[in-house]
Amino acid sequence: MKRCDLHTHSNCSDGSLSPRELVLAAKECGLSAVALTDHNTVAGLREFLDTGKQEGIETVAGCEFTTAYNGTELHLVGLFLPPDAWAAIDVPLQKQREEKHRNNDLLLERLRANGYAITRAEVEALTHSEEFNRNPVAHVLVSKGYVASTQEAFDTLLSESVGFYVPGKRPDTLSVIRFLKPFGVVTVLAHPFLNMDAQTLCDFLPHAVDAGLDAMETHYTDFDAQKTAEAQRIAAHFGLLESGGSDFHGTRKAHVLLGTGKGSLCVPYDFYEKLAARAGG
Repeated sequence: MKRCDLHTHSNCSDGSLSPRELVLAAKECGLSAVALTDHNTVAGLREFLDTGKQEGIETVAGCEFTTAYNGTELHLVGLFLPPDAWAAIDVPLQKQREEKHRNNDLLLERLRANGYAITRAEVEALTHSEEFNRNPVAHVLVSKGYVASTQEAFDTLLSESVGFYVPGKRPDTLSVIRFLKPFGVVTVLAHPFLNMDAQTLCDFLPHAVDAGLDAMETHYTDFDAQKTAEAQRIAAHFGLLESGGSDFHGTRKAHVLLGTGKGSLCVPYDFYEKLAARAGG
């Protein structure tokens, strides 16, 4: 069966592979289509699409947008971003990245002030990007022996409750959906059960659908069969298309494999076909 992966990251945000390497890896593991959805940036899309054409694999220009709804962080995956709209779409993202840059400096300063020897250069060496998130910071903390795992880093030093990390202001989820629609971008609610239970999700979706939400991830690395079935039922109830992906980050999340997640993920190729048919509308 033909498969796709519509949620992946490169080293233009917090993954370990370059956009080109990501396409080559997708081809190697037998995917028929793959989307690059880096966090709040379109920087890797040209290299990604060009490599797809060279290698004969369907590549989807995407982006994962960090948003918030009623105080809850939600992620939107935008798919099929048209190249002539990349500059316009990047304008608000640039402001987010600038704020993220400042917050990263504060995070590292607070860590150093409390005895954790970590520099921006060490983190950027892992990401090749100035606008990194906490993931590479966690990896540096692990490499220096301050914590035993990246999960421990997130649970302790990098937790919002500790005070070293202070998140930036996140744009309203519904406003981001409305912003993307005129560009013909297909909007997808990413990993819906990460920050919401089923009831909260069902309370949110009528507003999101009214704003123009197209789809929801029903197939995701951390979803078991029961969660997938529940997501499919909810998506069908609200008339949403289905999407899915591994949330692949390369060595940044080595336990998550491209295309198959933790080993059992299989996103049908017809998800890509139906979403592609919606694009531009």
